[in-house]
Amino acid sequence: MNQARKAGSGSDGRTLKMADVAKLLGVSVATVSRALTKPEQVRPDLRERVLKGVAEIGYMPNTAARNLRARKSMMVLVVVPNIANPFFPEVVRGIDDELGRNGYGLIIGNLDQQPEKYARFLDIVQSGQVDGVMLLNGHIPVHQGRGLLDFDVPVVAMCAAIDAPIPHVLVENALASKVAVRHLADLGHRRIAYLSGPAGNVVEIERYDGFRVGVVAAGLDLGEQVYWPGDYSLASGVAAAKRFLAGERKVTAVYATSDEMAIGFVKTMHTAGVRVPQDLSVVGFDGVDYADFCEPTLTTLVQPRHEIGRLAAQRLLEALSGKRSRKLHIERLPVRLLARDSTAAVRAITQEAGGRI
Repeated sequence: MNQARKAGSGSDGRTLKMADVAKLLGVSVATVSRALTKPEQVRPDLRERVLKGVAEIGYMPNTAARNLRARKSMMVLVVVPNIANPFFPEVVRGIDDELGRNGYGLIIGNLDQQPEKYARFLDIVQSGQVDGVMLLNGHIPVHQGRGLLDFDVPVVAMCAAIDAPIPHVLVENALASKVAVRHLADLGHRRIAYLSGPAGNVVEIERYDGFRVGVVAAGLDLGEQVYWPGDYSLASGVAAAKRFLAGERKVTAVYATSDEMAIGFVKTMHTAGVRVPQDLSVVGFDGVDYADFCEPTLTTLVQPRHEIGRLAAQRLLEALSGKRSRKLHIERLPVRLLARDSTAAVRAITQEAGGRI
């Protein structure tokens, strides 16, 4: 085969088309097309001959033109509440890994607490720049009478449930809170402070429900537990620590519903001379990477972040291919407790703290 053909051009220098490749290989255009896009539909020996020939010729299919004819962009919009939050990058990586394996790219829509951005997201969808949407923000984008569900694109929700008939990939938030309470109760803690997420947040509601059920199941007095408002940020962890230091209510353990809050709390305790876990045990939630590098290392409830993203992307791809209904379908993945150095038995706490707690 001459050098020109190896470069993907004919003898006259013209860029080869699929019909030219089919003629050179002695097969139909449909066979070349199927071998490149749906290889499972081509007889193995014939598929191997076509793919080998395509590689030798150096033919590159015009993917952009094919997508345009099929009215596909091969792009997905991923709406993230705040990309700076350390929880989300690994979820997005899982999405990207799965989409990339299937020829799709992604556009990040970083909401960053600015609802007016919904208008731009809806413009992207309405103009056909994406084939589907993945929502990590817990809401259906709506702006000035337009709503995401008004457009004929598949939508998948993840991390936070949405009151809409779409597929969901979530975690066992309530069960995870019960596990956190059981872990602390097994260590002998009877008074636990609950450091919450944003009021009204659907994830927060699930986690607090699980906390209350867990308290009762562990045989603790619900009235003896303490509730501190938070918003999943480092700053709210610091604020909760200051409430504790002001003597608002004595507890022996804190369950913070995000690792960021837990780390902010622990850092403030350390600065004030309160030792974790000798004086106070702390549990976080999420399993972010740097929870293993703070001092002490943080006991936390680990969400399968990469798997959340991968599975949600898989569900979107299934909807795009028509293999799965776009109706409501909820899957919940397990959360595991990773016990590290920020929790200890209450007996050790009271002894080492000289009875201060």
